[in-house]
Amino acid sequence: MQYWGLTDPGCVRTQNQDSYRMEMLDKNTLLCVVCDGMGGAKSGNIASQLAVDVFTQEIKDSWKASMDEEALEQMIRSAVKLANFTVYDQSQQFEEFAGMGTTLVAALISGKKAVVVNVGDSRAYHLDGDGVRQLTVDHSLVQMMIDSGELTQEEARNYPGKNLITRAIGTESAVKCDIFHKNVDRGNCLLLCTDGLSNMIDEQEILFEVVHGLDKSKCCARLLDIAKKRGAPDNVTSVLVMI
Repeated sequence: MQYWGLTDPGCVRTQNQDSYRMEMLDKNTLLCVVCDGMGGAKSGNIASQLAVDVFTQEIKDSWKASMDEEALEQMIRSAVKLANFTVYDQSQQFEEFAGMGTTLVAALISGKKAVVVNVGDSRAYHLDGDGVRQLTVDHSLVQMMIDSGELTQEEARNYPGKNLITRAIGTESAVKCDIFHKNVDRGNCLLLCTDGLSNMIDEQEILFEVVHGLDKSKCCARLLDIAKKRGAPDNVTSVLVMI
């Protein structure tokens, strides 16, 4: 298993409020986390870093190789709950952190199984020779409108309220996460990213760069370059894992 990550402020913002982490839990198990903070210049980066740190540490403290799917899900939900409590508690205690929050998408990959969790609109994709599939479902106003038939996928790409999310870590005292299980084979890839990337690049472009790109170690940089050539108004973060 190989993995790479990259984060960049983008072309417009001076501060990077995204955070990410990649940790090997044992020789066959990798944890990746990506968070996109919000809440203004003073607190968005605090929210994302807190969520990454707390979520990662809770998984490291709790994970056991012998866990079945039910135990893995319980551990992940507990880690999300603790991350949410920590960010929310800080926002309540300190005026400068009021209203801060963050998205979270994470993947725990062990052997030929991956468990993915998300809150908000940061995404996880699975890629192989057969194509690209978005594993997560955005918790966003636009996704709700797509689900209800008010918007098509094409209309949603340019909808003015595209960045409005319906769930986030730390904005409420409790939060729900979604968990997905995916079987992975040798040569498959997982891509985790913030909307600073997914808003700039479509799935087929991601597929081309990840699956057909000559050098996987430079894939995140190539994706960033495409986003920046298109103006990259938001921070851009991606983590790529090749099984």
